[in-house]
Amino acid sequence: MKYQEIIPIKQLQPYVQYFWIIEDMSNNIGVHNFKIIPDGVPTLIYQDIPNHLTEQSSTHKSPLYVYGQFTKYTNQVIDGPYRIIGVYLKSTALKALFNIDASEFKNKNIALEDLVSSSVLEQLLNAITVEEKVEILSTFLLSRVTAIKYSNQKAVYASDLLKEGKELKEVQLEMNISERSLERIFKEHIGMSPKFFSRIMRFQFSLNLYRNNAFENLTDLTYQSNYFDQSHLIREFKEFTGVSPKKFLHKVEEQLINYPKIKE
Repeated sequence: MKYQEIIPIKQLQPYVQYFWIIEDMSNNIGVHNFKIIPDGVPTLIYQDIPNHLTEQSSTHKSPLYVYGQFTKYTNQVIDGPYRIIGVYLKSTALKALFNIDASEFKNKNIALEDLVSSSVLEQLLNAITVEEKVEILSTFLLSRVTAIKYSNQKAVYASDLLKEGKELKEVQLEMNISERSLERIFKEHIGMSPKFFSRIMRFQFSLNLYRNNAFENLTDLTYQSNYFDQSHLIREFKEFTGVSPKKFLHKVEEQLINYPKIKE
């Protein structure tokens, strides 16, 4: 399996973290199971070789679609050769790109053609190289942010504070806004409540410690991640990955972050 990342052009960097490409063009790769783990980030997906990927959460057949914010893990099955191009967006990007409340995308993936009228899919189908396809997606996204010109600075600031581990009360105090206003900002721009977003950020913090083996034992991991106790940590792990921390370490192979392949 090959994986690469491409940094977006400067104009897109407030909305796009990076483009990623994952592929295996072998004819004998068989069936592989993947999980998508909640990470607080929406993604634009293009299946460059369609019909080999089955989505647990899909209700459409389009190879080009937008993932909203997922509050639970979801499963994918890939059968045969594949190439997937992803646009890993910023947490607050959906409203700025589509002028639709991010809560409308929650736990869904929606065909791009159902969101906007665009020839981008036809262009992607006609393009030859991965670089051309990434450029087509970049041009499309740039046209969206240029046309909408939507300000989401409060949402960006609030989400950054929670990513830093701030408590909700601290965020409200620092931004001088009410609990209700913070809820509205998050549901409009991020697609979930600030409390749930904070849960995901804490889980992702613990998962990064786990990936990097930056802990001595589960007690240490629990303490560093600010969980109440080990059972709390294990419950969160199971809710967001479907497996315990021990099984995650031994049963998954994670080349693309938050998109682990399940080992047989």
